[in-house]
Amino acid sequence: MGVTLLVIGFLDWITGTELNFFVFYFLPVALSAWFWGLEFSVVLAVFSALVWFGADVLSGHLYSNNYYAVWNTIIHLVSFLSIGFFVSKMRYALDGEQKNSEALGQALSEVKVLEAFLPICSQCKKIRNQQGVWQQFEVHIGQQTGTQFSHSYCPDCAKKMLEDASLIGKKTEP
Repeated sequence: MGVTLLVIGFLDWITGTELNFFVFYFLPVALSAWFWGLEFSVVLAVFSALVWFGADVLSGHLYSNNYYAVWNTIIHLVSFLSIGFFVSKMRYALDGEQKNSEALGQALSEVKVLEAFLPICSQCKKIRNQQGVWQQFEVHIGQQTGTQFSHSYCPDCAKKMLEDASLIGKKTEP
């Protein structure tokens, strides 16, 4: 990239002040930001500003005041730094999107979808799987979704079980 900048600076110097090669300095800075990150693009931006300043001075460009030469160099440096910053941020955002996309793809591949119709026994509530084998509801759902079940009693069933065991008396309805 440094050689590329020197070639651009040489062409800038040869053409003098009639042709402006300012935008050509953006390419190495942008490429360095894309492939090697912000830190490297900052170094290349500073080097680009120095090469541009050297080409400007060597081309014989006369300013009414030296402050204008410094001002132009600072403006070029800020431009180069901005290009490097924004390109590196775009690359960072793109890499983040690719990681998120890969994670989403992985999550989607792990999701197991239940069939729209589940054959279930009316009596024992076993489910017939795709191979035609009857499985308990919890086993089938657990295999399809990775869900683990724990068992308990709902209040109505707990009351019925205690009544059936004669641990509490049945209430007669009026």
